[in-house]
Amino acid sequence: MTAFAIAHLRPAAPHPDIARYIEGIQVTMDPFGGRFRVHNAQVEVREGEWPGFVVVIEFPDIEAARAWYDSPAYQELLPLRTRHIAGDLVLVPGVADGYVASDTT
Repeated sequence: MTAFAIAHLRPAAPHPDIARYIEGIQVTMDPFGGRFRVHNAQVEVREGEWPGFVVVIEFPDIEAARAWYDSPAYQELLPLRTRHIAGDLVLVPGVADGYVASDTT
């Protein structure tokens, strides 16, 4: 079952570290089957507030998402973003094909 890394990142001033992070992230995702589904997208807010933008990365499963995030390659790269961009990141499993919300009640 697919899983996702979802980041809600706040606006930040350009910085060379951020550019290095963006240039290096794909290489850290490749061994774990990670693919960008949404990147640096401005959201259309319909309820509440959402300052910043969203990133969604798809992985084959939650184990692959965890392995990517915990990998030495990503952990080495991560401070280039976190030193300059405030935000939140969650790993979340997807639902199976054919999932129907009403089946969970």
